[in-house]
Amino acid sequence: MEKTISIQAKQLTKSYGETRAIAGIGFEVGAGELFGIIGPDGAGKTTLLRILTTLLLADEGSATLNGMDVVQDYKKVRHIIGYMPGRFSLYQDLSVEENLQFFATVFGTTIAQNYELIKDIYEHIEPFKKRLAGQLSGGMKQKLALSCALIHAPEILVLDEPTTGVDAVSRQEFWEMLKKLQQRGITILVSTPYMDEASQCDRVALMQSGKMMSIDTPANIIALFGKQLLAVSALSNYQLITDLRTFPDTHSVYPFGQYAHYVSKSGSTKEEELMEYLHGKGHEEVTIKPIEANIEDCFMDLMKEEA
Repeated sequence: MEKTISIQAKQLTKSYGETRAIAGIGFEVGAGELFGIIGPDGAGKTTLLRILTTLLLADEGSATLNGMDVVQDYKKVRHIIGYMPGRFSLYQDLSVEENLQFFATVFGTTIAQNYELIKDIYEHIEPFKKRLAGQLSGGMKQKLALSCALIHAPEILVLDEPTTGVDAVSRQEFWEMLKKLQQRGITILVSTPYMDEASQCDRVALMQSGKMMSIDTPANIIALFGKQLLAVSALSNYQLITDLRTFPDTHSVYPFGQYAHYVSKSGSTKEEELMEYLHGKGHEEVTIKPIEANIEDCFMDLMKEEA
């Protein structure tokens, strides 16, 4: 059975003066899918989402949401999407309740009519419904913004870096909320700079410099890494990375927390050989262990291939 396409982009391109924000992007999101766009600041994520939500015109290319063109049918598109921008954009001098009421009114509905959809989210902030939005914590602002994006029961939810600037517990709670919304059949497109959030998505696009480097399930992207990966640490990690980059068989070295993740050119560097080299460079307390790649390793490797 052929899957229904909810979001389709073809050769989307957008420049700001001499700067190419996105370059020929094309991808599809199936109906009811939770699709993540993963990439650092400046990758082009926000520009892409603003085009898809009818807030920005592409220079070239086209896009449809549930079969409706984002340019020609922009008014219809706006009624079927819920959009949560990266920056908190609700009215700071209105209360929680007033913000929700305002967005319900704009879309010709009421809080009561769609309360069941936002109930699990709104219950967290309902005790503070009289508090001004500007006085909420980061996690509470996040829940209010999501409630406002959902109050008109959209078919597609578009979220631009919704977990940036909130604590780890709020981040996890937020993804649990998205999973519940997905179970209701809502298509969700979410961007994030956090590589570890890729595992929460059905499929992801790894994005850098206005291009999508890979689109697949997180598991498939990791499975295609196909290189020997070593986690290396020493007393002086800064010098460790410098010295590893001069080792003859080095393909790439990147810092990952207290370790350096090392990939060899040949794929057959022996741990003993590397240990001997590092001891020869004066390193102390050296540890080397083989590890499985994660999404961030894959992202860094794809970036090196693109360079």
